Amino acid sequence: MKFVGVDLAADPRRTGLAVIRGEDGCMIEHLTVGAGDEAIIQAAQSAQRVGVDVPLGWPTSFVDLLTAHAAGTLPTPESTGPEWRRNLAMRATDLAVHQHTGLTPLSVSTDRIAHPALRWAGMEARLRDLGVDTARDGSGVICEVYPAAALRCWSLPYRGYKAAKNAGPRAELVELLRQRWTWLDWNSKEDLCVADDNALDAVLAAVIAREIAFGRCEAPPAELRESTRREGWIWLPKEESPADTCQSEDS
Repeated sequence: MKFVGVDLAADPRRTGLAVIRGEDGCMIEHLTVGAGDEAIIQAAQSAQRVGVDVPLGWPTSFVDLLTAHAAGTLPTPESTGPEWRRNLAMRATDLAVHQHTGLTPLSVSTDRIAHPALRWAGMEARLRDLGVDTARDGSGVICEVYPAAALRCWSLPYRGYKAAKNAGPRAELVELLRQRWTWLDWNSKEDLCVADDNALDAVLAAVIAREIAFGRCEAPPAELRESTRREGWIWLPKEESPADTCQSEDS
């Protein structure tokens, strides 16, 4: 079984790509920072699940606003205040993540995360043309993930491990993961994870993808199924630690 994790940036030079594979135990088979579209697409085509750390879609309300604005048919809002703008900026899954973890994902409507999201939109189209199930609600192969929120759910340090200056905290986190995740063979990739947070987030994304395949992450609730097909859904772990076997519900 093969699980792929992608820490997607607008710039391929800062994009992490991880592949973990195994049956009774899992090994990091491949880990790189500097992944272009071709490398990601090739890895995704043969994966059971792909965890992508990027918004897969935009808020429905925001898309509707842009459509109406372009056509010159936007109704006059009662207010253009913070609440109105917040409803345009946040997806249903962003609100759910905040309610569950206290973390607020970056807004794909208004923040810089829109740049990697645009890159993903193009890659999604390519994968769809190749026959990969890219359903944005995560019911297919592609799943939206949020590594920091997953760490929070696993009761692990989730702040202060990003950026080059935080190699020390990152080393502590990697060592903690090595101690807890005895099922995972790091295959001498620890140093790269310590050196570059994009590599570590890619590994975390692959592990979350594996957990999704186990059925150990929260699926979209029934009342949000329609909206998450358009907007995407961030899959959060249900359990406090990943399972220690690679036997997935898909096998």
